[in-house]
Amino acid sequence: MSDIETSSASSQHSLDDAAGRTLIARAFLLGERLDVRGFDQRHALATTPLTVSAGRKGHAVLFRYGVVVLFDVSAGEEAHFLADLAGLVSDPLAQPGREQAHIDVVAGAAERVAADGSVVLAEVTPERLQIIADVLAKDVLLEHYEVRLAAVFDRVEPLAVRLTRGGRRNFSTDELLTQIGDVLGIKHRMVGRAEVLEKPEVLWNQPELEGLFLRLEREYEIRERSRALERKLEVVGDTVETLLDLVHTRRSLNVEWYIVALIVFEILLSLYQSFH
Repeated sequence: MSDIETSSASSQHSLDDAAGRTLIARAFLLGERLDVRGFDQRHALATTPLTVSAGRKGHAVLFRYGVVVLFDVSAGEEAHFLADLAGLVSDPLAQPGREQAHIDVVAGAAERVAADGSVVLAEVTPERLQIIADVLAKDVLLEHYEVRLAAVFDRVEPLAVRLTRGGRRNFSTDELLTQIGDVLGIKHRMVGRAEVLEKPEVLWNQPELEGLFLRLEREYEIRERSRALERKLEVVGDTVETLLDLVHTRRSLNVEWYIVALIVFEILLSLYQSFH
């Protein structure tokens, strides 16, 4: 990784030079997990989350739940950086999720989200990059799971419709267990790893930046989308569990009928033997 990193001094110098420029931030959801411990952290600007230099004058913020956010990195540097990260990604996505934001650096300006969606910063610091990266990372993760959960809905809905219309109820147990696994996997990653509703740790040391974080969080509707996903997860989970209970009940009932049939057969066999 040494070829995409610079010293801490030159990194800070590039941050200072950002005044009066427009930076491009791009977030990539690369896979299920990113092993940030495998990244060279000797010249890191910050460690929670890991923030390093990238390219000639850009920076990167890496999250263990599979997201990396790049700031002020050219297309060639971006491709090179992502290629170097490939070996640290678990269960990589065939098509990585993407999100982009424009950052206008205006000295002395009130930090806000402009009407056109761009982020206005008074200065560029590692802490501000971490806050922007945190929101962009959660945004691209939520978008991924919104699409994934919609696909789960598409698979579960026909089963529920078949049940309400009194159709065949011979649902596949393996299929239902797969849906439950998908739901539990999404819940685990959103709550356990990404902590979507939690504030970034940098605010503990820089509480004055909380206003910027809250404005970004509202702009990308992080809390609203997270709660909507949670409600959908509950609906899908309850539906699949109900269908699975029906499958088990049906199988138990079938076993009971088999037992009754065996008892009747034994009685008939005993009667036959008694008469002959």
